[in-house]
Amino acid sequence: MLPRLALRRLLEGHHAGCQVLAFRLFGSHHNYHREWNGQQQQQQQARHKHHVLATLAGIGAGVALWMKYNHQTVAAKIEIPQETEKYGAFQNGLPEYTLDDVAKHGTMKDRIWVSYRYGVYDITDFVSQHPGGDKILLGAGGSVEPFWALYAVHKNPHVLNLFEQYRIGNLAAQDVGESVKNMDDPYANEPRRHITLKPSSKQPFNAEPPLSLLVDNLITPNELFYVRNHLPVPDIDASAYELELLDEETQKEKTLTLKDIKKYPKHTVTSTVMCGGNRRSEMIKVKPVKGLSWGQAAIGNAVWSGARLCDVLKDMGIEDGKTSAFHVQFEGIDTDPTNMPYGGSIQIEKALDPHGDVILAYEMNGEPIPRDHGYPVRVIVPGVVGARNVKWLGKIIVSKNESNAHWQQNDYKGFAPNVDWDTVDFKKSPAIQELPVISAICEPLEGEVVKVKNGKIKIKGYAWSGGGRKIIRVDVSSDGGKNWQAADALESDEARHPRAWGWSIWTAEVPVPEGRFEVQLCAKAIDSQYNIQPENFENIWNFRGVLSNAYHRVNVKLSR
Repeated sequence: MLPRLALRRLLEGHHAGCQVLAFRLFGSHHNYHREWNGQQQQQQQARHKHHVLATLAGIGAGVALWMKYNHQTVAAKIEIPQETEKYGAFQNGLPEYTLDDVAKHGTMKDRIWVSYRYGVYDITDFVSQHPGGDKILLGAGGSVEPFWALYAVHKNPHVLNLFEQYRIGNLAAQDVGESVKNMDDPYANEPRRHITLKPSSKQPFNAEPPLSLLVDNLITPNELFYVRNHLPVPDIDASAYELELLDEETQKEKTLTLKDIKKYPKHTVTSTVMCGGNRRSEMIKVKPVKGLSWGQAAIGNAVWSGARLCDVLKDMGIEDGKTSAFHVQFEGIDTDPTNMPYGGSIQIEKALDPHGDVILAYEMNGEPIPRDHGYPVRVIVPGVVGARNVKWLGKIIVSKNESNAHWQQNDYKGFAPNVDWDTVDFKKSPAIQELPVISAICEPLEGEVVKVKNGKIKIKGYAWSGGGRKIIRVDVSSDGGKNWQAADALESDEARHPRAWGWSIWTAEVPVPEGRFEVQLCAKAIDSQYNIQPENFENIWNFRGVLSNAYHRVNVKLSR
């Protein structure tokens, strides 16, 4: 059996060949669900069909490659939500086709067919217009069921309704389910999660804790730390774990076991990790965006321990002034159907700076990192968006180039409010690294009835800023932002700017006007470089709903 490093190197040719396919078919799935209104509906719907059907046509090849190389399998029993049961159902009066019949239609000349449940679909007209048609043709003649088993977000009435318009027949009874027969559910071995976590998606699992629990402690308990997964959670044997390192300039390679990593001096850092989409649900109220509808709790603060990345790289001869590299790439062990791993990268300056505190973490709050958070090793990049804090770390590449992973190149980027999915050019925007200043009111909650005592009410929340900037003040208002006062107390760890990686918990008592029974509370934070949150979401709206950091506003009712 090939060592893991050799096997991964062997597959890198396949990796490169599938990157475009992976970006278009699996990474860019948010492109396929758009909002329409008024006179734009017909034009945008045509574009939407174009993207959706192209995606469906291309998934067969990805699934085959995934099964061949990744030793993971797809769902044997696909659960059909009640609201989507009618799609792909048997229809009287339609011709019957076998999987062999479907497989014969793999070129434009023969028409492009795919199957789903009991249905057979001809999607030729849309494939012929898609710019990635050469890649999509590789997947013609396959079933979409394995793909939707992995990316359940696609299995919704909006996509399925469009798909159903291209139905041409029924799948032969003996072939129904054959594409997923005797295969395991990729999500069957997910870790157990705390019952209080509120999911925004279940496959892959993404969830946040209740706001009222979030600010009970300066350090977020492991079980209540928000979960952001892009793919199924890998189940890794720590005793067999290996981390590969590659310096592209010298072609020097090295492999570290968990024991090897633990031989380096143990470095501990308190660092907040926040999803780039935190508070997206508020931006959606301005205009719809595509992405998980996170509330205000896609953020957590933990004590992380592990080996400093700069120490590990120094052992490979990679030091400041001794390398021409610009980036350090990270690859996870979690992979998509084309065997593409989750990935991201950071600038070399951050990685090599001993004061940057980037660590290969194997402990979270004094315990081995839980599976949902990257067991046995993840990279912690303090002050930087959660997307670059890659979990289940499998490979580190020191390179002149950024990671070519979808999540670095075609996601987690900010754009002007006029940019949409039809006009976006991802090359024109840099990948998000350090995050801007943000705050949120966690107590009381929206719509809650609050007791007024001595003419005041109590409020509590968190504030944080990326890049090691410390929160120096939080301003609060009880009249919608007309009048402000500083929060009464700020609690944080002792770290100073520019290495203040953790958040602050703030509390305040604010006066409320006499005779009022409803008020709007507001909060805005100021960091050690005097950056302050923007007033509203209209001016910072972007089609991916990232960097959502306007004033936080909560409407409450008063009880006197």
